Amino acid sequence: MNDLRSPTAVSRRRFLIQAAAAGLVAQGPGSARVWAAASRPADWFQQAGWGVMTHYLGAPPSSAGGAELSAEAWNAQVEAFDVDGLVRQLAATGTKYLLFTVGQNSGHYCAPNATYDSLVGIQPSKCSRRDLIADLAQALQPHGIRVLAYLPSGAPAADHVARRKLQWRWGAPGGWQLPGEPVGGRLVEFQRNWEAVCRDWSQRWGRLVAGWWIDGCYFADEMYRHPDEPNFASLARALKAGNPDALVAFNPGVKVPVVCHTPVEDYTAGEVNLNQVAEAIRACPGRWLEGEGRRVQFQILSFLGQTWCRGERPQKPDDEIVGYVRDLTAKGGVLTWDVPIQKNGLIPEPFVAQLCAIGRARAKPSE
Repeated sequence: MNDLRSPTAVSRRRFLIQAAAAGLVAQGPGSARVWAAASRPADWFQQAGWGVMTHYLGAPPSSAGGAELSAEAWNAQVEAFDVDGLVRQLAATGTKYLLFTVGQNSGHYCAPNATYDSLVGIQPSKCSRRDLIADLAQALQPHGIRVLAYLPSGAPAADHVARRKLQWRWGAPGGWQLPGEPVGGRLVEFQRNWEAVCRDWSQRWGRLVAGWWIDGCYFADEMYRHPDEPNFASLARALKAGNPDALVAFNPGVKVPVVCHTPVEDYTAGEVNLNQVAEAIRACPGRWLEGEGRRVQFQILSFLGQTWCRGERPQKPDDEIVGYVRDLTAKGGVLTWDVPIQKNGLIPEPFVAQLCAIGRARAKPSE
């Protein structure tokens, strides 16, 4: 039994006090720290006020590329990702969360998933051997920074084998359906497969992942708005299988004013272009949006570069971006900024500088 007066015991008591203040708990001797359960899961998100997103992918976001990237080349890239370097950058900004892509259209994912591999049968697997999500989450926790995971709601559009094996169908020749265009029906078989894939990752990460942002939920009436499963509720349960307090958002596409897509979500996806941010903030009614009797945390997601994950430097001056964050957080909302990320895992310095400007402004007593 430890002597409570010993240096080791004092250090451990100090750590436990600090961990409790940060919302962290230990799962057991020698285990990684995890975020504690919460009675009001969205409160930490609203108190954070703003956060950072990156698109770390096997091909540029919203592109049809990636077929030329081999599994081994992807593994080498993920293995070389500088987690410590990115952690230092994010800690310097003062942000409290990172929204990070697990994968998108190329079919390459930055974490293992045995369920996905068994369903698509692609060998060698395009899921990386390294669990980059877990590595990031564990490295960011001591700095009070949480990780949210990004996934598309559909099969990887540029991977024809995965699309076929997962039983995804487009509603018109050529694929790449967008909001207002048809998808290939309710896709019950696909939805069950994708829920299983999401459940695998959620159970793998547990409380290491604090939330999810699910892209491409453009076909809600066809696929998700049904009283029987599969539907929004069953997908949300799969995403929360490892962490019932995880926050979930389903993206309907660019909408101004920002909308609640389903009362099942915990916060709004809030995708808007940079030139629409001011209008979206003006239209924000306050912290909450109402969705069929349920309140959903208001959040906007936009980009600082030329578009998503692109640009050599920010488009707007620091004062304008800081003002957007100030105005939305004053209403109780949250603003997430997408920035480019390099293959080595680092954010280009001009964007780090602007993120630091946001953090400094938020740290001022007047804020």
